[in-house]
Amino acid sequence: MISRVLSAELKEHAGQRVTIAGWVHRRRRLKSVSFLLVRDRRGVSQVVVPRGTALPAEESVVRVTGVVRSGTQAPGGAELTGPSIEVLAEPTQAPPFGLYRPVVPAELPVVLDHAPVALRHPLLRAPLEISAASVAGFRAALDGLGFTEIHTPKLVASATESGANVFAVDYFGRPAYLAQSPQFFKQAMVGLFERVYEVGPVFRAEPHDTVRHLAQYTSLDAELGFVGDHRDVMAVLREALAGMLEAVRLRAARAVEALDVALPEVPAEIPAVHFTEAKRLSGGDGEPDLSPAQERWLSEWALREHGSEFLFVTGYPMAKRPFYTHPDPARPGHSNGFDLLFRGLELVTGGQRLHRHQDYLDALAARGEPVEPYEGYLKAFEHGMPPHGGFAIGLERWTARLTGAPNIRQAALFPRDLHRLSP
Repeated sequence: MISRVLSAELKEHAGQRVTIAGWVHRRRRLKSVSFLLVRDRRGVSQVVVPRGTALPAEESVVRVTGVVRSGTQAPGGAELTGPSIEVLAEPTQAPPFGLYRPVVPAELPVVLDHAPVALRHPLLRAPLEISAASVAGFRAALDGLGFTEIHTPKLVASATESGANVFAVDYFGRPAYLAQSPQFFKQAMVGLFERVYEVGPVFRAEPHDTVRHLAQYTSLDAELGFVGDHRDVMAVLREALAGMLEAVRLRAARAVEALDVALPEVPAEIPAVHFTEAKRLSGGDGEPDLSPAQERWLSEWALREHGSEFLFVTGYPMAKRPFYTHPDPARPGHSNGFDLLFRGLELVTGGQRLHRHQDYLDALAARGEPVEPYEGYLKAFEHGMPPHGGFAIGLERWTARLTGAPNIRQAALFPRDLHRLSP
């Protein structure tokens, strides 16, 4: 392995001669001495440089060897003295703003235009650390519940997975589309593994230009077989959320502290309210969906009445759910589908699916849709599928809500939206 001490480990090597490496975060010149702050993946180390020594430019990549000395004024309680500095690479341009500044002195468009270097700022990097920890926790939680990770195609032949617009591509002279979700594939894989999940990109060509929509985002999908109904799916989602938050606490503590994130507690049982009751409570308007204002009101109600920042809304009208959603046997017109609200916003959509082949044919007929576009999808149900259901979490929306970011692009690596296709 590389013989190198990271910034967070420097204090453990007091009195020893070690080598650190990273980027020049900041240079500070005083009358009798200079300081070089070197940033690596774990933080910042301070290097004490004798007066008159030439200092590399900020964002130069350096390797520094010296003796570790404990110091209460130094970052992390230790600093490097008597250094030998080797410049591994020099920048040809200055960063768009001072990456050492405690706050980001730039508007979001500037950050996005210069993302490869701008994201080096600790406060801009922090949401991405939290995002990575969330994915690790999602995987660990579902692995612990006997799920198998799958990787499904993102190029598909049919544009019929949902009502959203799709991106068409030329696939060797014939039309293909970027997948809007792995929905059909993960359902088919219930017939193979029973419990599956996927972490991957999905694409939505809806011309939204809002602070909470992207044209490409990362979806955390899960599907499980042999469910009683949608409540089994909700129970698994609760475990996934708990695992994600635990991983954030353990793996991204520095980022949580930097952003002053208040991590929520996941109740042992997340409160749930039926759609009809949710409408009544929040001021029903006759629409078969919840408005953003109603979602905010319901989240405040759940926190006030149940002490929970999470709330399930179940039983959405079938008219607002995909054709593969299982209807509620006890409430005609309503579904065994749910949304999960978190801090005033719909975060997760899920539910129980149809599992009998004839039920799919009947559902398509009831909606006046032809069977032909779905023939590949329906083949899995010709060979026996158990009752099953699943959910999907938008990673960037989760991270933005968790960190309090006002714009989802602040939680995305190189976001793609209505206007942006680079960098």
